[in-house]
This record gives sequence, structure tokens and C-alpha cells, in this order.
Amino acid sequence: MTTLPRPSRLRPWDVFRLGALGTRTRPLRAVLSALGIAIGVAAMVAVVSIPSSSAQALRDRIAALGANLLTAQAGQTVTGADADLPETAVAMVRRIGPVTSASAVGQVEETVRRTDRVAPQEGIPVFAATPDLLDVLRGSVDSGTFLNPTTERHPTVVLGSVTATRLGIDRLSPGMAAPQVWIGGQWFTVVGILGAMPLAPEIERAALVGWTAARQRLGFGGHPGTIYLRSVDSEVEQVRGVLARTANPERPGQVKVSRPSDALAAGRLAEDSYHSLFLGLGGVALLVGGVGVANTMIIAVLERRREIGLRRALGATRRQVRGQFLTESVLLSGLGGVVGVLLGMSATAAYALSQQWPAVFPPAALIGGVGVAALLGVLAGVYPAMRAARLTPTEALA
Repeated sequence: MTTLPRPSRLRPWDVFRLGALGTRTRPLRAVLSALGIAIGVAAMVAVVSIPSSSAQALRDRIAALGANLLTAQAGQTVTGADADLPETAVAMVRRIGPVTSASAVGQVEETVRRTDRVAPQEGIPVFAATPDLLDVLRGSVDSGTFLNPTTERHPTVVLGSVTATRLGIDRLSPGMAAPQVWIGGQWFTVVGILGAMPLAPEIERAALVGWTAARQRLGFGGHPGTIYLRSVDSEVEQVRGVLARTANPERPGQVKVSRPSDALAAGRLAEDSYHSLFLGLGGVALLVGGVGVANTMIIAVLERRREIGLRRALGATRRQVRGQFLTESVLLSGLGGVVGVLLGMSATAAYALSQQWPAVFPPAALIGGVGVAALLGVLAGVYPAMRAARLTPTEALA
């Protein structure tokens, strides 16, 4: 009895070469099929990486500005009227052991305007401030100087970055006459323009005059409106717990205590709601790409019936034919996944650079992008591969 030879097994390299045959012989179709996968993977990588870059930039910013900044603001009375903090509130806050520095601003009833011809109601808020405010907020002066013990007694003013833009005063040029603004029926000389202050945005949108000048020239009562303080990092929550009772012992319920860095973090959480939407859109693009790969593989099976029949006639098993087409599908999707990861990384790097953020690429997004693409290739290639394997040599060569 004659024993038929057992079919030889294909080595992994041979399976890879057979799977790549269709990609090499039809490059344009392969590129177009992989493009849908690449777009979907690129969208998913970018949607994951850009928020990670933004979050890292936020952490770096908070680390630079300090997460140990607390504020105590005057709240409202039981009747709904604005409450006042005691004039001695800042001095009492400084007596808290872990507090390292403290300063305050007070609301002035007047507004700042570019000229006396602008209506008062169109003006910008004015705060009374002391020279140590900038150190407590760890702010910077973009142009000019900040208030000092001398200028804070005279009609001088420092503008926040947003206020300066609204008033049309971009920079202070050395050697040129300093611009003046109208506050409370008199001219004040602009001596400085502040840089951005993410932890104190209200300062960016206001003008600062000296505490003494505000009392003598603008009718300021001397009550602080907002107290800013720094404490030892490990004692922030303890200080937060006693801050209201210390700032206003008689009416602690009329004091609002907050931590500005928490507001920044909350803002990031609000932005995250949009990321899930874009992640879903990336998933839809990936699904469309997978359908395109499946369609390409089905057409490839129909076009290559004679090739399949010839291989079957020469001894190729159904398993080998199935492995060839399944490998080709995975290669197409994997190629799209690699290109998509590179595109997503490029988009993330470009956007992070434009925002002056560090570019962060979570490993899970990069590895997952290629992995999801390969898995999609398996799913898209199962039916075409099984269909090719079912063809008999006579049926395929007919």
C-alpha cells in the first residue's frame, strides 16, 4: 500500500513571505487599505497623548508656582451683603506656625480707565496691594517694576497682563515717558506690567495701586478682600482647616478658603469630557479602516482564485492557504497601525510644541495602537482566509 507523503509545514518566515506577496504585488491597494487603519490609530494615539501632555504641563506649572498657595476671601453676611475681613487679618494669618508668607489685596471702589473720557462703568477693577504680593504669588514683571515701599505711597499703578492689553499698553520702554491712566479723578503713572499668573487670574485682570496711596487718594478703607498665603507643603491641609477662624475669629463663616491649584486641576477634568468624544471618533475611523481591510481581502481572494487553485494542486493544505491570507490581513492592518502611531506622535509633538508643553507619549497608547490594529487585522481576515481555504483545486482553476 502506497503511503502519501505528509505535507510539509511552512516555516514562519515562509508564511510571512507568502502573506507579504499580495502587499508587494498590489502596493496602491495595500496603501489605501492601510490608510483607514492609520487614520484611526493616529486619532486614538493623539487623543490619548495630547491630554497626557497637557496634564504634564499642568503638573509642571503647579510645581513651579507651588501647590501650597491658599487664599482666604471675604464672603457674604447672612443678609447677602458683602462681608469685610478685619484690617489685622493678614497679621493674624502670618502668626499661623506653618505659614511662610502672606499678603493681601483690597477692593478699591474706583476703576482704571485709559482716559477721563471713558465711562466709569466701563473701567477695570483696581486693587490695593503691598510690595510683598509678587513674592507670595511667585509672579513676574513682564515690563517695568513692581510696587516698592516708595512708589506704593505715590500715584503709581501696576497693570495685570490682561488689563494692559485692554488698555493698549503693551510694554514700558526705558528712556520714554511712562504712560498714565485715569483712576478716581486723577492720573496714575504706570510703573509695571505683570506676566501671566495662572494661580491668581483675578490679578491679571486688574490694576494694582499701593496700599497707602489707595487709602490716601482713593478712599480705600483698609480691609483686605483676598489674602494670599504660602505654607509648608506638608501642612497645607492643616493650615486650610484653621485659616477661616484665624482670618476672622468673630465670623469665620464669612470667610471663603480655597486652594487655587485645585481650580486648575478641576479645569483639566472639565476638558477631559471632550477627549472621550474624540476617542470615540477615532474608534469609528478604526472600525471603518477594518471594514476596508476586510473588503480588500475578499476581493483579493476572488482575484487570486487561480493562484489558490495552483497552490492547492501543488500540495498546499487548506491550513496553509488560510494562514497566507490571514497573515496578509494582519500585515496590512499592522502596517496601518505603525504608520498611525507615527502620525499620532507627530501630531502630538507638533501641538505640544505650539502650546509649549512637554510631549508625553503613554506607552499603553503606542503599544495598544499597533496591538489594536493587528487584532483588527485578524478579525477582518478570518472570513476571507476561510473562504480561500474552502476552494478546491478544480473549483479554483475552473
